[in-house]
Amino acid sequence: MGTQALLIVDIQNDYFPGGNWPLVGQTDAAERAAAVLAAFRADGAPVIHIRHEILRPNAPFFVPGSAGAAIHPSVAPVGEETVIVKHFANSFRETGLQALLAAQGISELTILGSMTQNCIDSTARAAADLGFGVTVVHDACATLDLTFNGTTIPAAQVQAAYMAALAFGFGRVVSAAEVLAMPRP
Repeated sequence: MGTQALLIVDIQNDYFPGGNWPLVGQTDAAERAAAVLAAFRADGAPVIHIRHEILRPNAPFFVPGSAGAAIHPSVAPVGEETVIVKHFANSFRETGLQALLAAQGISELTILGSMTQNCIDSTARAAADLGFGVTVVHDACATLDLTFNGTTIPAAQVQAAYMAALAFGFGRVVSAAEVLAMPRP
């Protein structure tokens, strides 16, 4: 089975134009994610899809059973690829992800998806804390403008700040082109 897996986090319809919570650059990020996914599939490497559902009343997006909560067709699971449903930003929290990875002998994760400052950040940090080798594909992740203390921070700056922090202490941060050029077991 190999020791490396691709973890596709929350590339779901609500994050695309026309969805309930569209992200800046989501379509471009998903195209790069699809290219990485195709390479992992071609190599026969494990692929794990993470799908978020928000359970609280009046959720603004990812409502269980809604079209917006479905995985986007550009990276939709095929065959027996695993789909894990989560209810928190951290893909390991209260899911079977860690046990699944252990059962398959996975020690290295390539992570991509959305939102950078939320689910990607918390999943990558948790993976590193659990001892996994972490590679985050920065240009296959997307985010949105954020506001703090009356200041709007553009999505590109949010993206850069979070990727810089992940690269500083939690793993490698690379482009999709770099991942496509890497050998995979």
